[in-house]
Formats: sequence, structure tokens, C-alpha cells
Amino acid sequence: MDSLNQFFIEYGYIGMGMASFLAGTFVPFSSEAVMAALLVTTGMDPFLTVVSATIGNVLGSMFNYYIGRIGSIEQISRWMHIKERRLRKTRDYVERKGSWLAAFSFLPIFGTAISISLGILRANVWGVLLWSTVGKFLRYIIVAFSASAFK
Repeated sequence: MDSLNQFFIEYGYIGMGMASFLAGTFVPFSSEAVMAALLVTTGMDPFLTVVSATIGNVLGSMFNYYIGRIGSIEQISRWMHIKERRLRKTRDYVERKGSWLAAFSFLPIFGTAISISLGILRANVWGVLLWSTVGKFLRYIIVAFSASAFK
């Protein structure tokens, strides 16, 4: 995993965006570790790092959203190894609450299910995009602020 982190670190803002995209999908990966390493060991601008991380992570969530749009719960469960029960439960919850729940799509495991469920429900894509961006931007601001404490 260290060599993968090193790869993303070597590519700066683009690497941050790629790491965040990966973390935003169903792939278990920590973009926060890449961000912290970039901010602590390089002279990268914290705001631009947050922006590149946010863009990548939102694109990853939208990838999940579109997987939800094209697949059934059964297919998604099989493809992504997420229990059908968890997907159905999340879908039912998301259906009651709406697209603003995309703001919580940064949460590990649960966030992937939220993004996919929003796709399954055909939630308004612009609402999902907006709320995903808000949630992820705020999360990366917190990560960047935390990393600055270690400089």
C-alpha cells in the first residue's frame, strides 16, 4: 500500500484527485492518508489540495450513483459484495429522507450504500451532486486542518 500512496503523492494535485476518486468508489482506500502526507511533506497549497480531493471524491460517488442507476439490488450485491439486506435497508432510509443524504456519502461503507441507493432510486442527479460536494468538501477541510497541526 505504501507504494500506491507514494504513486499518488508523486502526482501532486492530480494524484490527490485520483486517490480521492478511488476512495469515493466502492474500493476501500484512504484518501485522507494521501492528503495528510501531501500536506505534511510537500509545499502544496491546502485549498487546492482540498479542491482536487473534493472533485475526485465526488466523481467517485457519482460513479457509485450511476452503478445504482444501471443495476438492480441483486446485481449490485453480487458485483460489489454488499449484503442485499444492507442495500435494501439503506435504500428504504434514503427513499424516506431524500437526496440531501448524499452529504453523508463520505462515510466509510455506509457512504457507498447511500450513493448506490440514490442511483437505484433515481434521485435527482443535481441534488446528489450538490449534497455530495458539500459533504466531501467539509470533510476534506477538516482533514486538511488536522494535517496542518502536524507541520
